[in-house]
Amino acid sequence: MELGKRQPSGREKNAAIVALLAQLRDKLHSKDISTARKAAFNLSWMQEDGLEILVEALFGSFPRTAKKAAAYGLRRMNGRMKKLATEVLARGLTYENRVTQEACATSLKLMSLSPSARKLGLGKKPRPRRPEIREFRGKPRPRNESHSRRRPSGR
Repeated sequence: MELGKRQPSGREKNAAIVALLAQLRDKLHSKDISTARKAAFNLSWMQEDGLEILVEALFGSFPRTAKKAAAYGLRRMNGRMKKLATEVLARGLTYENRVTQEACATSLKLMSLSPSARKLGLGKKPRPRRPEIREFRGKPRPRNESHSRRRPSGR
């Protein structure tokens, strides 16, 4: 899918920032989810410009990887942008695209969990434990010293 050129918002300070934002935007729409998530994380540190690009990816007609990465970037927003990102994710719950709704619901759920609960998983069902292997020791056998495991010396 060919992305159109992004219109600079006027907040960018120089051409290097405009080029960086364009590069991150292209990476956000990558088919590789790992690359898209890294770009979304970097965009989450870019204040209003990053928010604008992430919202465009979340509500635009883009593939699932871009939408999930955009939701990840919104979830990772910090400081004063966290409230705006939460509002955007809440607005995404009522959006007509099912993928957008699922990505927003998952992100809001993860944002509400404590960090320790996130590490354990989303409240997933625990995997069934395998039966514990117990060692059964019978009567100890006497060691026969004549049958040593060493090789006999040839002398």
